This record gives sequence, C-alpha cells and structure tokens, in this order.
Amino acid sequence: MMEPAVLYKLMILYLLKKVNFPLSNAQLWTFFEQNGYTNYFKFQEVLQALVDAHLITSETIHEAEHYELGKEGDEVLYYFKNDLSETVKADMDRYIEENKFQLRTETGVVVDYYKTPEFDYMAHVKVREGKSTLFEMSLSVPTEEQAKVLSEHLKDNADAIYAYVMKQLI
Repeated sequence: MMEPAVLYKLMILYLLKKVNFPLSNAQLWTFFEQNGYTNYFKFQEVLQALVDAHLITSETIHEAEHYELGKEGDEVLYYFKNDLSETVKADMDRYIEENKFQLRTETGVVVDYYKTPEFDYMAHVKVREGKSTLFEMSLSVPTEEQAKVLSEHLKDNADAIYAYVMKQLI
C-alpha cells in the first residue's frame, strides 16, 4: 500500500504529463476535490513538495500559480507510474478528457497586468499552443483601471488579435 502523499505526488505528475500545457493550482485541485482524494491543505503541501524537489515548475501569473512537469518529474513518473492503480488512472484520464478544452482555454491565453517602474501600467497577453508561445504582446496604459479593462479585452479577443496580426504580417 502506497503512502497517500506519494500517491498524490504521482497523481499530480500524471495529470501534468497528460496535457502539453501548464495547469493552474485551481485546475489541479478541482480534480482532487471532485474525486474526494484529499483535503485542500494536504494537496497544497504535496504540490509545494513537488516544486521544492524540482519535479514540477511553477509560474505565477496574476496571482495564480501554474505548473508544468519538469524533466526530473517526467523521469520519476516513468519509473513509478505503474504504482498508480488503473482506477486512479481512469479517474485522471476521464477528468482530462472531459475538461481538456476548458483546461487548455483557461491556460492557453495568459493575461496579466502590472505597474512599471515608470509608474504606468503594462497589460500583457501571451497565447500558447502547448508549451510554445505563439504570440505575446504588451501595451502600456496610464491607470490600473485601464490595465484591468484592457486585460479583460485581451483575454476575450486574444484569438482574433492573433489572427489579425498574422494576416497583416504574412
């Protein structure tokens, strides 16, 4: 019988391996919560242990953590994935299959804004396909409110903006 913390670590590695894009803390937690695997505090403890061990990487985007499988994590999973039961794998596969489009959409377009050293605000959008960045753009505005509005519009229209820019350039 595998220790629960080890099982949860392997499960997180498996989920990150099944997608070719980062997953947010909330997206990973949703799987554990929906299936009743553990409580939130244990989940956070296990997730941080994976980051500390350099098995996964973490990136903060507008106060939300996003995680990707690291090389070392991929190697650990390769050797220990058979320790996951078929039932647990089926739960994870089903979650990814049922939610893949939503998961990709939520993490495929990354929008953020921040205050610059010049005391204005920068709205930033990044469109990803898998682990590759297709398009990235930053726009400077004078107020935080404008940066928030611009960020929302960038997120809602990222695909159209990308298509327009590509049409104009090619």
